[in-house]
Amino acid sequence: MELLNDLKWRGIIYQQTDEKGLEELLETEKISIYCGVDPTADSMHIGHLLPFLTLRRFQEHGHRPIVLVGGATGLIGDPSGKSEERQLQTLETVQHNSDCLKGQLESIFDFSGDNGAQMTNNYDWIGAIDMVTFLRDFGKHIGINYMLAKDTIASRLETGISFTEFTYTILQAMDFNHLYANYNCRLQIGGSDQWGNITTGLELIRKMQGSEAKAFGLTIPLVTKADGTKFGKTEGGAIWLDPKKTSPYEFYQFWINTADADVVKYLKYFTFLSHEEIDALEKAVEEEAHLRKAQKTLAEEMTRLIHGEEALEQAIKITDALFSGDIKKLNSAEIKQGFKDVPTYEQKSDEEASLVDVLVNAKISPSKRQAREDIQNGAVYINGDRNTDTAHILSEQDRMGGEFTIIRRGKKKYYMIKYI
Repeated sequence: MELLNDLKWRGIIYQQTDEKGLEELLETEKISIYCGVDPTADSMHIGHLLPFLTLRRFQEHGHRPIVLVGGATGLIGDPSGKSEERQLQTLETVQHNSDCLKGQLESIFDFSGDNGAQMTNNYDWIGAIDMVTFLRDFGKHIGINYMLAKDTIASRLETGISFTEFTYTILQAMDFNHLYANYNCRLQIGGSDQWGNITTGLELIRKMQGSEAKAFGLTIPLVTKADGTKFGKTEGGAIWLDPKKTSPYEFYQFWINTADADVVKYLKYFTFLSHEEIDALEKAVEEEAHLRKAQKTLAEEMTRLIHGEEALEQAIKITDALFSGDIKKLNSAEIKQGFKDVPTYEQKSDEEASLVDVLVNAKISPSKRQAREDIQNGAVYINGDRNTDTAHILSEQDRMGGEFTIIRRGKKKYYMIKYI
């Protein structure tokens, strides 16, 4: 009850198949629970996090998590939430993506001890099944009318759905049945769009394991933003867990820019802070919102969880340097993270360039006259230092790491001069 009450307090439970039965099971047994992800890309994004973090909450209460990467289902494509067919991927691509996702999942769970997490790939048991076996041993148990009643399938009947994606729900049901039979897995967790697939799994378990078989399903709500815009998306695209796709600094910035209206909900959803700690931060939002204590805590907790302590410290260092304008504290790697998306102008490294010319050529100032005025008025900074010399020539001394010069015009407009 302590675990389920915590999930309810955090607003994490969206649907359950048998609330009372699950309560009784969790009070009497330590069980195995699974959550899966299809390797449709070589990285997860933050939209994938909540079900897996919920799975980790079960682990922290003594239960064993089974983490499933869909090496087989990823070859088929889940129609859930999609208005048209997915583009099929090659076996090599899916295997590569599976390896990448496994590495990310290993950073979230504890794989040691009595309730250490287990990593599985459904290609291991689905990949070798022939068509006749699939139809006789599994397809026989799931009726067409039952499948047509599923929202994910019904919503696609007008626009069209292939037999391939039509059978996806049976494949995922086979996962639950396999894990129930071989790992004593009693509960599947998934996003709200997975309700139909989870209940198909329960139906298959009942048909194949007998009516006495007790298994359960639980779904997580869709994460939303108070302003109605999509969670986890920015102008630059998705917020990935792979630091090569979304740097730890960008990851940190995403969370620290959370709106006051959303931050307490996200603290409950995504962090492992206690009720008391979150209540205190909620009070801080109400009484001293300008200090943004809740946002800073959220950003620190999430960056530490996904990227580690060292990356968090680096993200905070970059943030502080950009806020103060003292960017000389940063090394080349930190500069690349912090200024990844600023306008960039390429300057030939063997050509002498005046500051005025660079301001115009890089479109930092609209004209030479305006460039000189900006310099004279103290509005131009080179690598964080104000420069008021209209005759200044950019030299080797102005190059950070020998690679680039950072120019700031005004308070916040940064530009990178990259030498080629």
